[in-house]
Amino acid sequence: MEYLRTPDDRFADITDFAYEPKFVEVDGLRMAYVDAGPDDGPVMLLLHGEPTWSYLYRRMIPPLIEAGFRCIAPDLIGFGRSDKPVERSAYTYNGHVAWMKAFIAAIDMPPATLFAQDWGGLIGLRVAAEESDRFERIAMGNTGLPVGAPLGPGFDAWLNASQVMPFMDCGTLLQRATAARELTEAEMDAYRAPFPNEAHMAGAREFPTLVPITPAHAAVAENEAAWATYEQWTKPFLTLACPGDPVLGQLHHEFVERVPGATGQPHQEFEPGGHFLQDDRGEDVAAALIAWMS
Repeated sequence: MEYLRTPDDRFADITDFAYEPKFVEVDGLRMAYVDAGPDDGPVMLLLHGEPTWSYLYRRMIPPLIEAGFRCIAPDLIGFGRSDKPVERSAYTYNGHVAWMKAFIAAIDMPPATLFAQDWGGLIGLRVAAEESDRFERIAMGNTGLPVGAPLGPGFDAWLNASQVMPFMDCGTLLQRATAARELTEAEMDAYRAPFPNEAHMAGAREFPTLVPITPAHAAVAENEAAWATYEQWTKPFLTLACPGDPVLGQLHHEFVERVPGATGQPHQEFEPGGHFLQDDRGEDVAAALIAWMS
């Protein structure tokens, strides 16, 4: 599989995410991740989405570490410091699920709590359903588990824009989808860092097209099977969402209604807040997780 690797110097000037990356091989590709906090602490698996990387968790990791948690935050294949296959056809929904399973096995991850947003949830919720013994509890941000039905005009607008914009300026995109605060130029540059040119962006371009919003999309059957698991899921399940997100901000309600483990949990909605609640409300989300797990 032909792939590109973002030069290390693209990340050299990032000052607010001073975690030394680690690397494992997954299906012949190098996958990067952050592993921070006490080795014997309860594990929190933090999964990012489109078009971000583990840097998205820079406001959540410090308070989680301070509370005694071990934070594992991988960069999905095609993103961050991980290798980036150059052909869009290399990226599939089920393929990303397989890569994440391989990553978890490669690092021998202890039983963990999952927190996931955007594509981190589409992938992570599948992994947790299919390998439930690896997860003690689940918390989800703005994300979902679609099974072939439209997600609404907000997602449709993003899907269309992602395919026609001349270059996917991730710094500008993050600012537009962040409602409660203004990103600094340094923060926007950190989101731009993984993608020096269009050749590195095959995964970012392909991701929106993979969301199963029609019956013809791949992974509909697998997501329906995951829902069958969640309808029997009794382990704790928490939703932390920003309803102001026009793309995925309302999907958490279905989980509250259908997942037994969500009953009686301290679900929260954060306003103001946009799609990237880790940037908008990172410390608040971390505080909610710490209180929940205490």
